[in-house]
Amino acid sequence: MEWTHVITGPYNFNQALKRLKIDPLLTLNVVEETLTLPIWIEDNPVTVTVKQVGTFEEPMFHIQVTDHEKVTKQAITEKLTHLFHWDTPLAAIADFFEKTELASLFQQYRGTPFVCDSQLYGSLMKTIIHQQLNMAFAYTLTERFVKSFGFQHEGAWFYPSAEKVATIEPAQLRELQFSQRKAEYVIDTSRMIAEGDLNLNELVQLPNEQVIETLVKIRGIGPWTAENFLMFGLGRMDLFPIQDIGIQNAMKKFYNWEAKPLHAVMLEKSKEWKPYRTYASLYLWESIET
Repeated sequence: MEWTHVITGPYNFNQALKRLKIDPLLTLNVVEETLTLPIWIEDNPVTVTVKQVGTFEEPMFHIQVTDHEKVTKQAITEKLTHLFHWDTPLAAIADFFEKTELASLFQQYRGTPFVCDSQLYGSLMKTIIHQQLNMAFAYTLTERFVKSFGFQHEGAWFYPSAEKVATIEPAQLRELQFSQRKAEYVIDTSRMIAEGDLNLNELVQLPNEQVIETLVKIRGIGPWTAENFLMFGLGRMDLFPIQDIGIQNAMKKFYNWEAKPLHAVMLEKSKEWKPYRTYASLYLWESIET
């Protein structure tokens, strides 16, 4: 099954791929602007290949699905629209930031979309794994986790189920270079999901504050993890994780400060970026990472 999907520009898919290429679990080609993704549609693992065949101002995507017996074109398009922010008014967001201190960043990275993680449970696991690690090793550790306990389907790597992770022992993750505590956080959170004490699909319906309140009650999940899950897992538009070292470093560079900013300063600066602080976060990350 294959089709073409047209969206409103500007849309810089190439820049999005440059950011995604650090993830060794993804199959992508920046030059050819092609990405193969593992997604779930009603409990069915589906591998989707997306290729940009349009232009920056008039974006168009060729979508191909090989295992399509149990899924519909509409369901896949809706999922991809959520993941790639295809229905997000990037031109309007750029215009909004023209009136802020971040105007130069939004000129430089105009049309760059925020791309969500393609698997909801996987997003939460990845965020827990990435806590307090440098980015390169964080992705290495995540790759080991997925390739040890997940599965490959039609060329794409899928995270294991919460039910499977709930049955493993911390020692098995320790062999992959997980710390003891992080191993316990991953397993214990997975057990809560498997036993029905935490329903990720229900979180989709809740406001940001309630999602954060629910998640930070779980051992091993703090504000940084909850906020990043809201951004990358649920695709929320107005998050600004002040504890993120990358954003701290980006603001230090952008404002030419001598030291990383205090949280209070970051919060004060971010007030004028509402309700698009997720995009402020993205473009600050872009300024130091790509």
